Amino acid sequence: MKIREFIIKLHLSNLISVSKVRTICDWIGKHQAIPDVKKLEELAGLKTFECISFWKKFNSIELELAVDRNLYHSKAITILDSMYPQCLLESYNPPNVLFYRGDISLIADRQKLLGVVGARQNSAYSSAVLRQLLPDTIAAGIITVSGLAQGVDSLVHSQTFADYGKTIAVIGTGLDIFYPSQNRALQQKIVHEGLVLSEYGLGVGPRKFHFPARNRIIAGLVQTLLVIEARHHSGSLITANLALQENRNVLAVPGPINSPLSIGTNELIKAGAKPTLIAQDIIEEFRNA
Repeated sequence: MKIREFIIKLHLSNLISVSKVRTICDWIGKHQAIPDVKKLEELAGLKTFECISFWKKFNSIELELAVDRNLYHSKAITILDSMYPQCLLESYNPPNVLFYRGDISLIADRQKLLGVVGARQNSAYSSAVLRQLLPDTIAAGIITVSGLAQGVDSLVHSQTFADYGKTIAVIGTGLDIFYPSQNRALQQKIVHEGLVLSEYGLGVGPRKFHFPARNRIIAGLVQTLLVIEARHHSGSLITANLALQENRNVLAVPGPINSPLSIGTNELIKAGAKPTLIAQDIIEEFRNA
């Protein structure tokens, strides 16, 4: 078995924690070899009574088929691959494996990536903001990144296509799952004209904890994050805080002080995020990088 397939198999097995898989990947990167049985058990932190169960599942035909299925119906990069983005590699808890469909060159280190997030139950203000900010931003060669969720995420991807740009979706399900279901056509369009990424294998449905985990990937991938309409304590603010922890530029679009959907963005600005009024406010962040 090749090293890359071994890492993907470990990742899909869900038999050990993500941090233990990372420990094993670090060892593999150092030694350029797959650890033997005893070393793997040691690196995985397996207790004696856990080993039999681990190897039974790890060597199962079901897991072998899952690896084959994922590599046939999608592609994957591991944390040891040269094309793995450096900024993501250096972020908090980077995924050991990313499955993808579409143009993987969109996450190459030379690319200018702008994360855009916001409310799921957005107002017409979000659409107006995106129509005003994205055309010049995209014309400057900037690629948008969002989560293909209902609301602002979907608007970002759609408006990017309307402005003839490239967009990346980081999703919290397997690549064969369309969530929400009404985004099926949009997700398929991104596959053909952009890039869809996920750390989850085929068939994995939406789980509540998947979406904060997805947000860390968005924050780790991008150089700059823009927040448009966010309620107090919203998921978008979680993504913004993750981005701040990764020393990313965080921008926010101000909104009416009496709008619940603008409380989060106005609070971000009050806390030091850059207020964004025109596309140039975004573009200059990439010129300063």
